Formats: sequence, structure tokens, C-alpha cells
Amino acid sequence: MSWLGSARRSVRDFRADARARAGYEVYRFQLGLDPTDWKPMTSIGDGVCEIRVRLGREYRLLYVARFPEAIYVLHAFEKKTRKTSRADLEVARLRYRQMIFQRTRQGR
Repeated sequence: MSWLGSARRSVRDFRADARARAGYEVYRFQLGLDPTDWKPMTSIGDGVCEIRVRLGREYRLLYVARFPEAIYVLHAFEKKTRKTSRADLEVARLRYRQMIFQRTRQGR
């Protein structure tokens, strides 16, 4: 698991029940199972998916798991409006591009 930018700190700032649920969903994925509520986010990048945690409030975890060396968590946030904010999408896009650039520099 590789946490990019402030993603790990953002998950730690989730309410305790949301943090536990997000951890459970990531654990399911690590076992080879699909998260219980997710969708692809191809507008951010190839292979990017969103785990959706709905506990009265909405929490999101954007990740990439198409590379053998790690699951890359790009961004985590509490969703406060119906539509995902442009700023949250841009954070994830930027981290995705940085991750691809870094992997290319390392010869992966």
C-alpha cells in the first residue's frame, strides 16, 4: 500500500466509523475481493477506482491497483456535496500523473 500526498492523514481524519469502514474495504480489495461499494474513475486516470463509504456522511477513497508492486491511494476526502468537487478531482489527477512519472523514472 502506497499513500500519496496527504491521503493517509485524510483517512485518519475521517470519523472513526468511516475510517474503520474504509480500512475494511481496502482489506477486502487486498484479499482479491471487490469493495462493497465502488466505481471506476476513468476521468482521473487508467485503473483509478473510488471506494464509497456511506454512513450518513459520504467519504471517498481514490486508488489505483493495476500495478503489481502496490495499491496507490491517491486521495481521500469527505464528500460534502452531491457532485465530487473539481478540487478533489484535480488533486487525484495530479497525484496520478506524479505516480506515473515516478514509476517511469524508476523503470517500471
